[in-house]
Amino acid sequence: MNRVCAATLYASLLAGCAAIFSPSPSPQLPGAATRERDESRQVVALIDYTHIVARLLPEEQQRELNASSQMFSKDRSDYARVRLALLLALPGTAFGDESKAASMLEPLAGAAPQSPGPLRQFAGLLYAQVSERLREQRRATQLKEQLDALKAIERKIIEREQARPR
Repeated sequence: MNRVCAATLYASLLAGCAAIFSPSPSPQLPGAATRERDESRQVVALIDYTHIVARLLPEEQQRELNASSQMFSKDRSDYARVRLALLLALPGTAFGDESKAASMLEPLAGAAPQSPGPLRQFAGLLYAQVSERLREQRRATQLKEQLDALKAIERKIIEREQARPR
């Protein structure tokens, strides 16, 4: 009996403390706060969606890309733009196109409104990552070309030495 009373008293105290220390939800959030909350949910949904698509078979991934492309052509919203760019930047897909993803994200990342919402912040982060991967790819291509040029020079030197009379 004492345990039940103590447990009830303890639960009542915790509930009272929770009511005191937790912010009470306001029935009507101002427009900016509502927009920010909705955008935060959209960002989480986009991340979840990307994880799901990454685990799909290639044919199913292609269907998702087509659906996202159609969504973007009908609704040119920031959400549809980021969704399509995420799919285009998804590594390991047959349809990956990081250049196109970067060009789609650039308007969102380049624009600097006074207080960017979560969706634009996420787009900026994604744009930075995709742009960095593109820079690394260009640098790797340059290094490969330089290496190929050095190999060609080396082959010419070896051929000259072999053609020289001894």
